[in-house]
Amino acid sequence: MQFFRIVLMTLGLAAPGIAAPGVVAAETPPETDPYAPGREIIRDLTQIVTPNGIQEEFVATLGGARQAVSVRGADRNNPILLFIHGGPGAVEMPIAWSFQRPWEDYFTVVQWDQRGAGKSYALNDPKEIAPTLTPERYRDDAIELIELLRKRYGKCKVFVLGHSWGSAVGLSVAASRPDLLHAYVGMGQFMDVRENERVGMAWALERARAAGNTEAVREIEALRPYPDSGPFTIDHADGWRKWAIQYGSLAAYRANANFYLRAPRLSPEYTPADRKAWADGSAFSVVTLWPRLADMSFRTLHKMEVPVIMFLGRHDYTTPSSITAQWMEQLDAPKKQTVWFEHSAHLPMVEEPGRVFAALLQHVLPLATPQDQGGREPSC
Repeated sequence: MQFFRIVLMTLGLAAPGIAAPGVVAAETPPETDPYAPGREIIRDLTQIVTPNGIQEEFVATLGGARQAVSVRGADRNNPILLFIHGGPGAVEMPIAWSFQRPWEDYFTVVQWDQRGAGKSYALNDPKEIAPTLTPERYRDDAIELIELLRKRYGKCKVFVLGHSWGSAVGLSVAASRPDLLHAYVGMGQFMDVRENERVGMAWALERARAAGNTEAVREIEALRPYPDSGPFTIDHADGWRKWAIQYGSLAAYRANANFYLRAPRLSPEYTPADRKAWADGSAFSVVTLWPRLADMSFRTLHKMEVPVIMFLGRHDYTTPSSITAQWMEQLDAPKKQTVWFEHSAHLPMVEEPGRVFAALLQHVLPLATPQDQGGREPSC
């Protein structure tokens, strides 16, 4: 999970009274955008120029809501990889420039701003879609998008990579529609919400005590009986994470994730207005959806009909990796693989980008079927 207070602060769009330790304070937006020249340089560096490449954005209507999609790849014959972002509401499209370009030589990579998030936030009336922000609707949006991608690009199946909250969406898709996928890849896998909160809170409390941080200990202990009973709000979730992040739960060996959350300022695909939509959408999505996730769990899901590969950060206590590792030991699947990233927490794609890329090539790409490496065959 990403956390909207941190996103707001780092974007320089914090609401009054919102604070996050270790995050750069908001500044008054300048009259002109100082990042525009840098974005133009990155736009040129990352441009797809190969004759059979794809670089396009479009708006898809999924479940009645208009949603933004970006598709990039050096060769349209390559298999499709759909990246399902976290949050809720923490879009990856404006950050992808920092790690995704090598992937695009081997995959056609799809970034999708989910309903109520990023560019998609501005495409719909928040009041109208708020009641639709449910795990089932996100799952069905993803399935509709996959069907669209198959038809649009002539592919039988796709890869799905779900990150953080997006891993709950992705695993739901894989469980309900394995026929659409080559394989499912989870990163920062979201497995059981209440257990996630119990383990993460306990770890943060242990670290705070070891550091002699009496303020953190007091604030974390005051959250009880969360997560076992009582209100289940993002305020409770952020109440312990704001301390855990300082101990490296989000990014290993770092007291914050500014290096990650500042990246949208240089994104060729995101304007300052888009960045504001990201912040607004993140706040809207996480406040609306988080209470609806209280009892979400995949712990009773023991069998999958599609290969499952988990990319786990050894230091991840945002979505504690130990929970997913235990689940993988009991899973029955055509193929399963757990890949550990020893110097990562919750953000392996930017903490260890080379190793993530290597893992995609070694463990994921070989699972593509021949017809999806060279266009659709009639049997599809």
